[in-house]
Amino acid sequence: MKSLESIKKKIEEHLGSPVIETIPMGGGCINNASKIVLASKDVLFLKYNFRLPKDIFTKEANGLNELLKADAIRVPKVILSDENFLLIEFINSSSKEKKFFEYFGKKFAALHKFTGASFGFYENNYIGSNLQLNTGADCSDWTQFYFENRLLFQFRLAEKNGYATDELKNKMFALEKKIHNILSGINPQPSLLHGDLWSGNFISDKAGKACLIDPAVYYGHREADLAMTKLFGGFDKAFYESYNEAYPLEDGYAYRENIYKLYHVLNHLNLFGRGYYSQAISLMNFYL
Repeated sequence: MKSLESIKKKIEEHLGSPVIETIPMGGGCINNASKIVLASKDVLFLKYNFRLPKDIFTKEANGLNELLKADAIRVPKVILSDENFLLIEFINSSSKEKKFFEYFGKKFAALHKFTGASFGFYENNYIGSNLQLNTGADCSDWTQFYFENRLLFQFRLAEKNGYATDELKNKMFALEKKIHNILSGINPQPSLLHGDLWSGNFISDKAGKACLIDPAVYYGHREADLAMTKLFGGFDKAFYESYNEAYPLEDGYAYRENIYKLYHVLNHLNLFGRGYYSQAISLMNFYL
């Protein structure tokens, strides 16, 4: 039977210590979450959900482990993942230190300096509960990868979900004709990206420094990561200034920002419904 008790049993078998306390916590808009206290005095963080794809937590664990390779910014260590849950290090949170965003921007730039051989990732994963396609396109060509695996994939999902009006279809077709011009004149490296960085996907640790959570990892143009941080706010001016000082952005970043926001707005349209439709159209109109 799928239940929290069955998850606790798996944790106890894996770690060899009884769970003595389970404290419910906010898990975001998709998952349940609990603070797990073991008889060994270890404290861990549990995310669980019985209605999501069976590989979603394993894919998130793989993303966290990939971010760890960069050794650039703190992420929770993975303890155990299974088809219904993810067990990770519990990060004791505290208030942000005085130079939190300055430090965060510098460390985020360091993350983006960690690069791969090509765009995408060795496996598909998820952004929210939607599939994120990381394979299949020409992973050496960023423009093709981004249009096919990000924009076109979300558009086809919108068709399936009934959100693809004639207006949206016509604008997507027009955008396809312009995408090479929009992303021309750049030389993107396959930077390691968090993939879904908004203000709800970082916390401050006990030392008051930034820690990344809930990634949708892949290797891509670093501007795509930064554009997401602008979508809902929550990032101080010092974040962008210190980032740009550590890793200067190419000319034209501001112009390209909306094309990268569009992926996330289309994803939100598919996740949460028509409330994001007009924003998607507005972002497309910026280039049409």
